[in-house]
Amino acid sequence: MKERILSDEGKGRLCAADALGTILIVEDDHNTAALVATYLEREGFTTKTVHDGGEALQAATGCAPVLVILDVMLPHMDGFELCRALRRSSDLPIMMLTAREEEHDRVSGLAMGADDYLVKPFSPREMVERVKAILRRSRPGTPRPATLLSLDGLELDQERFKVARDGRPLALTSSEYKILLALMSSPGRVFPREELLTRCYPNGEAVIDRVIDVHIGKLRQKIEDDPARPRFILTVRGYGYRFRDESDG
Repeated sequence: MKERILSDEGKGRLCAADALGTILIVEDDHNTAALVATYLEREGFTTKTVHDGGEALQAATGCAPVLVILDVMLPHMDGFELCRALRRSSDLPIMMLTAREEEHDRVSGLAMGADDYLVKPFSPREMVERVKAILRRSRPGTPRPATLLSLDGLELDQERFKVARDGRPLALTSSEYKILLALMSSPGRVFPREELLTRCYPNGEAVIDRVIDVHIGKLRQKIEDDPARPRFILTVRGYGYRFRDESDG
């Protein structure tokens, strides 16, 4: 096995992920498992993926997950049986992920101890938000994320869906608001255009090339003193955009 050498920045990200905890993904479809892992890791979680029930029982002990995402249709041991087995010895939060959408299947999963039930095909963003909601309920002492984001007179109020600059309300489109919320929520993090595109158009709507650049240009016109020399939204050439952080002065 090759040893990875992490930069200080990489170590910092790893520590942040460790702080959120590991999510165990039990899914026999490799593409679905990879999609779930990608979206969770973008939010700062670490993930462990296994593909059958036997592996899952061992992993649930070995990696000490904070939550299990559990597919129903598994080889050797189905998700219902695995959920029962986990519940015999643990109150670990469980989200069931399955193609079954009949009411009795959902009721059965919840009756066996699952905390939530998500039917395929699903929105990865919805899946992430459901995971966060389960963890908030299971960790009542965990502080809620700040709802007011601000820097140098630029304010974004998540509860009221309002943005202001130096106290002056700004009229943003839905896409502009989603982009600004993503960037301000993670100062310094570089967002590739593809991820911002997914946040603006989660249902896969067909859009023109470079549409994110257009949105960013219009957003800068509204929030920057000099859009040609932006202070808030910075371009990372060849990759995407990031919001100014403390290291930028």
